[in-house]
Amino acid sequence: MATQAKRARAARPAGGGEQDPDPVAGFLSWCGRVGLELSPKVEVSRQGTVAGYGMVARESVQPGELLFAVPRAALLSPHTCSIGGLLERERGALQSQSGWVPLLLALLHELQAPASPWSPYFALWPELGRLEHPMFWPEEERRRLLQGTGVPEAVDKDLANIRSEYYAIVLPFMEAHPDQFCPSVRSLELYRQLVALVMAYSFQEPLEEEEEEKEPNSPLMVPGADILNHLANHNANLEYSADCLRMVATRSIPKGHEIFNTYGQMANWQLIHMYGFVEPYPDNTDDTADIQMVTVREAALQGVKEEAERLLLFERWDFLCKLEMVGEEGAFVIGREEVLTEEELTTTLKVLCMPAEEFRAFQDQDGWGQNEREEDNLTVTGIPKLRASWRRLLRDSVLLTLQTYATDLKTEQDVLSNKEAYAKLSWREQQALQVRYGQKMILHQLLALTS
Repeated sequence: MATQAKRARAARPAGGGEQDPDPVAGFLSWCGRVGLELSPKVEVSRQGTVAGYGMVARESVQPGELLFAVPRAALLSPHTCSIGGLLERERGALQSQSGWVPLLLALLHELQAPASPWSPYFALWPELGRLEHPMFWPEEERRRLLQGTGVPEAVDKDLANIRSEYYAIVLPFMEAHPDQFCPSVRSLELYRQLVALVMAYSFQEPLEEEEEEKEPNSPLMVPGADILNHLANHNANLEYSADCLRMVATRSIPKGHEIFNTYGQMANWQLIHMYGFVEPYPDNTDDTADIQMVTVREAALQGVKEEAERLLLFERWDFLCKLEMVGEEGAFVIGREEVLTEEELTTTLKVLCMPAEEFRAFQDQDGWGQNEREEDNLTVTGIPKLRASWRRLLRDSVLLTLQTYATDLKTEQDVLSNKEAYAKLSWREQQALQVRYGQKMILHQLLALTS
């Protein structure tokens, strides 16, 4: 089953200019003017894509073939926009937790400008008022459908940060420069929509190896690249060079097949949170389930009867915090085949389950050495070989995690196996069901392995 595309339909966002009756032709004409070269083997189309605009192979494509190249001058960033000089001069005042404010201000300015050089590119954007990120769902619906998945909590943080950033930094800046920002774009709702759009459509150039200690690069908009939809099993990849960004085929693409990029190794809860769609089970091979770190602590406390034991357990937890293995808001991340937080989970199980005398010795040596760590490598397939106390604590943690969902696995399976019942669900209900089901399948696999 194909994944839902990230765009609902094309529409001109709020701003200057008339909507183009043929946005694809306008975009392709613009590509020619700015030097964005598309291979004759590909086309931008609404036909043959999973939904909305995408890119399709007109002819068979071989691995390594160039699909298109975007010159750096055609990228939309704080440096290339028409107020780049102003944003650079005021850079110090635009610092924020997200690091996105300069790009968002660039978009707010260009969207309102009737003669913006990026207008043909904007015409292929989704309609901002129809974005399907959970941050735009009613709060009751979001909590009801996504309870237990981690999405409602992530959205709450997003909304609080967006509001704070807008009123503390963005709005004062726009009001200080009224000649650059008309009143129609001074809107929290529009700002929230653009944050969602940047979340879903922007790209972040990776740092070079020698730059890894630096702050991450700021996001930028890459016309052409953001037309491609996502699959975990993708067939194209974006490459960065000094002069341009190149989309290159990573495997054979038959004629008529859609070209897919990857947004990275994203679990379904991350896809719906950041992009507004999911990959139906079992297509997303990168799907994961989280066990909150504090849930493991809660599971360990279940068997504690004496106050001295309880105090010792909290001492163990504090020691794990000191080792930076756990935190109050952290999570252990489990994939279908691997434990992504292997070291953290292994260390936590070991410290919480070891005898008191062994813990004291472990405490004195401030953790374990490399040889010990290698002996305790943790993989999903290796879980049945764990010590009984470790398996028991992990199992209790999984059971507590499953209690956070509003429905059980069988309820989800019954709906998914009944095509008629599934078809009656709303689009949001279907997406949320896929998120919950994928997580529960991983958690139930853990239950089986820890029995």
